[in-house]
Amino acid sequence: MNMSESLSKEYMLRAIELAKKGKGRTNPNPLVGAVIVKNEKIIGQGWHHAYGDLHAEREALKDCYQKGENPEGATIYVTLEPCCHFGKQPPCTQAILESKIAHVVVGSRDPNPLVHGKGNAFLREHGILVDEDFLREECDQLNPIFFHYISSKMPYVALKYAMTLDGKIATKTGESKWISGEKSRQFVHQLRNRYAGILAGIGTVLKDDPMLNCRLQDENGQMTGRNPVRIICDSDLSIPLESKIVKSAGEIQTIVACLAPADSQKKALLEREGVEVLEVKGGNRHGLLAKAKTMVQNNPKPQVNLYELMKILGEKKIDSLLIEGGGAINFSALEAKIVQKIYAFVSPKIFGGVAKSPVGGEGVSLPDQAFGFKIEKVSQIGEDVLLELEANN
Repeated sequence: MNMSESLSKEYMLRAIELAKKGKGRTNPNPLVGAVIVKNEKIIGQGWHHAYGDLHAEREALKDCYQKGENPEGATIYVTLEPCCHFGKQPPCTQAILESKIAHVVVGSRDPNPLVHGKGNAFLREHGILVDEDFLREECDQLNPIFFHYISSKMPYVALKYAMTLDGKIATKTGESKWISGEKSRQFVHQLRNRYAGILAGIGTVLKDDPMLNCRLQDENGQMTGRNPVRIICDSDLSIPLESKIVKSAGEIQTIVACLAPADSQKKALLEREGVEVLEVKGGNRHGLLAKAKTMVQNNPKPQVNLYELMKILGEKKIDSLLIEGGGAINFSALEAKIVQKIYAFVSPKIFGGVAKSPVGGEGVSLPDQAFGFKIEKVSQIGEDVLLELEANN
């Protein structure tokens, strides 16, 4: 590179920070930031603001031109390989070429088959110097959701729960508000803003009558977040018409997933309120009915097949889901092998007794049958500890 390594890192780190500004707005597109540098001076910068809007490279070039700067001969730092195909926007490689930028520094490689390697190859074929994999690990951390979704065509699924030091999610009387502290609850709303959808079971709706919306606010008390699509797993379509979820379905996109065939009369009533009813086959990940033992002891009726539901939601361009439910749906999600990440809030409290744990269901028989995760990050939020874990691949 022509510039010093430390300056180059500074520019790419700036691009990463810009990319984060698009959180919650770009789905199912990736988070991308770009910085244009000439004579060791930033002359343009931008990020992908929202799905359908200009991509980061074109935003940075627009910023450049609006300032009266000439990008000819400049270097652009971009967190993801520039696209080379027509989608909602024209290819960024063409914009780079037309701007006469001389050098492109790329962080992440794009796994999208329409782009993968082709964007960088196009630029090189037209005489532009391209450096790949610069601060790739840092850039990759921006887009685990996009990388999973574009490769699998199914949502990236995160499980979130709060528990006490002794692993309880409620007291012996069933009370659960509030286990985690205020700062942890604020963080959860950041997650709801980031993930495209939020998934809960009918048990949570019947017990808590939640809104499952995003309540992020700025310093003036103005709502700034984006509400995720609410998805309720409700096998026999028993959700009350007077529930907050149903009553607000005209304002917040809401999906109720039930077993096929659905109760046609209840379905029509829900649809009248603005709810989308999805009929999904029952069973486990492979579309079969659950084990006979589980059926008899814990679950006399077949449940919505979560793996099939993920495929349907992926087709609807819902690239990510945050599961906020009880132990039953948490176990079902783990059993279906759809969970990529866990956010576990641990509060410095002890309830004791035999109250519910975060994961219910039948459970495993032997320790080596446990669902495996690796610790990605440990942080303190207020008085709570947040464990962020990734699934073992």
